[in-house]
Amino acid sequence: MDDSPMILIESLIKRYNGTTAVSGVSFSVKRGEIVGLLGENGAGKSTIMRILSCFLPATAGTVKVAGFDVFSQPDEVRARIGYMPENNPLHRDMRVREYLKFRARLKGLGFSETRRRTDQVMLQCGLLDVQRRLIGHLSKGYQQRVGLADALVNQPELIILDEPTIGLDPHQIRSVRQLIKDLGQRHTVLISSHILAEVEMTCNRVLILRKGRILAADTPEELQRRMAKGGQVVAEIAAPADELHECWDQMPEVERFDVAPVEGEFYRCALTAREGVDLRPQVFAAVRERGWTLRELTRSRHTLEDIFVAVTKSNPDEEGF
Repeated sequence: MDDSPMILIESLIKRYNGTTAVSGVSFSVKRGEIVGLLGENGAGKSTIMRILSCFLPATAGTVKVAGFDVFSQPDEVRARIGYMPENNPLHRDMRVREYLKFRARLKGLGFSETRRRTDQVMLQCGLLDVQRRLIGHLSKGYQQRVGLADALVNQPELIILDEPTIGLDPHQIRSVRQLIKDLGQRHTVLISSHILAEVEMTCNRVLILRKGRILAADTPEELQRRMAKGGQVVAEIAAPADELHECWDQMPEVERFDVAPVEGEFYRCALTAREGVDLRPQVFAAVRERGWTLRELTRSRHTLEDIFVAVTKSNPDEEGF
């Protein structure tokens, strides 16, 4: 198995008329990963994708796909990628099957391979029922599926998707999300999106950009852990309030706490742990030892939106975490 990265970017810079869109970005993507690029409008996500796809030259830096340089070996790179841009330039006056065969031939596939791959991607993307319909008559969701099928038709090693769920309704988003997850079993996938929940549910790793710089790069779970540090535990316990206060005061792992009545004999205890501590085992042991009644014990969890806001509030000239 090839252990070399599918994407390798080092010190990438892109300037437009004196404006720096990408400023010294470096990252790599392993084969088989699904990686999400997150950032506000103008963060540099689409610029990076266009450079990777050989649609746009860089000002400086190194960019390689499957070991091939996008600047000196663009034909080798194009043969290994499938790219679906944000505003998908589909031929709306062509029928689905006709269009995919046309695109396969443009990408260098022979006649028999074109027929075989067209059938495969229509099945893979759920397009068999609409294969003879004009693309312009399809719903937005089906048009996105056609764009995905186009990106897949040449069996690329790397699939690049720029805002793949933009403009879709919740049912269509769910369908496209599942399709992307399925693609990750056979391809490397790079996704740009501003829909944070989609990235959280789809991607193995997240890169957060701001003003052309990477502020954080890790798995959603690790970003979660680093942001939460010790984290907060919420417990609902039936016990005397003064005994609860005394218990948490005497527990060295608790940095601070808040005890508030809910209903009946129950109190909601919000406990903030010292860094690196999961309080749940200690809380459970304390409740059992004292014979209290416990009906809830959960660890609070930050969403990717919380993490994104926290990271992008930091100085763009410094690392977010």
